[in-house]
Amino acid sequence: MGRLTGGDPSLLRRINSAVVLHALRGADSATLTQLVELTGLSRPTVEGVVEGLIESGLVVEAPADEGAARRQGRPARRFRFRAEAGHLLGIEIGPHRVSALLSDLCGRVLGSVQHDVDEAMPADRRLACVRDTAADLLLQAGVARDSLRAVGVAGPGIVEADGRVRLGTALPGWTGLPLGERLRKWFRCPVLVENDANAAAVAEHWKGAAAGSDDVVFVLAGLSPGAGSLIGGRLHRGFGGAAGEIGALHLLGREATPETLLSTTGEPLHPLDEAQVAQVFTLAREGDAQARDAVQRFLQRLVHDVAALVLALDPEIVVIGGWAAGLDGVLGPLREELARYCLRPPHVALSVLGEAVVATGALRLALDHVEEQLFAVEGTVTARR
Repeated sequence: MGRLTGGDPSLLRRINSAVVLHALRGADSATLTQLVELTGLSRPTVEGVVEGLIESGLVVEAPADEGAARRQGRPARRFRFRAEAGHLLGIEIGPHRVSALLSDLCGRVLGSVQHDVDEAMPADRRLACVRDTAADLLLQAGVARDSLRAVGVAGPGIVEADGRVRLGTALPGWTGLPLGERLRKWFRCPVLVENDANAAAVAEHWKGAAAGSDDVVFVLAGLSPGAGSLIGGRLHRGFGGAAGEIGALHLLGREATPETLLSTTGEPLHPLDEAQVAQVFTLAREGDAQARDAVQRFLQRLVHDVAALVLALDPEIVVIGGWAAGLDGVLGPLREELARYCLRPPHVALSVLGEAVVATGALRLALDHVEEQLFAVEGTVTARR
């Protein structure tokens, strides 16, 4: 490869275009004079870049301020970033639902759709439901599929960089599935695939309880809890993409399985699914003594699993989320446990994004990809090294 220099005209055009476009996206609209001040570029350079961006469809001339025109004569031309020039999807694929969020190029959510699915649904039918969910959302919003610039997808399992699921035991036929490749053929745009707990961590960092914190642990509490983490503001996947699999920690000590922990009868809970576990939590809230004991065992296991991860990573905040009603009961015990062992215990909070947390994180994946393409943003939260 040739060495890039400061005199490379192609490189300079790309940099100048990204700088101007980034400035326009950060403002409702701006004049050429304002863009010169914001970017530090010369006026001729800004004029040339803006004209090129208008031709590309990413920038449009904004309506003149009629009040200013009456006061000062002909007003200066104003320009704005066309957030509507493309769209993004964030999709959660779970055992019991497929949900999707649609946004513009600024990440503003324009609509959402959720479809319930059977946890025993084969992989091909689940993928068909993903396509149907996305198609319904696009139709509802009046957006053409070829307007999509990127799609983020998140679900359970360990995911390779190319979007293949290396291991996924929560969904039938998921292990080895080339998920990214399959979905790219239908969406005809880049598809970014991520583990659900990782996506949830990104979502809470973007617009949730962890906003403003760069060292974050998100715990997706479920039958086998998983965790996603940000270290120094970057998503930490680990060497093989398996960081945060805290649901397997009990195997190290060969302790009781989740089926035994959540049992109210002395026999392992069967089937071990979300509906059964939700029933145990409901009985505990209604005062059933055996259910209360089962929930306490479950929460104590979760506390120990999270504490182990916190001691290793030393985050600023731990966010707890997931399907299980009554998760607020883990906050007190977790704070007490962390206070015993941590020099500076992290803040502990419940997710503020609720059921939308995984799809929101998937949407952020897509937005990061677009920002890298349009604005030459380096070191995004979700970028893979």
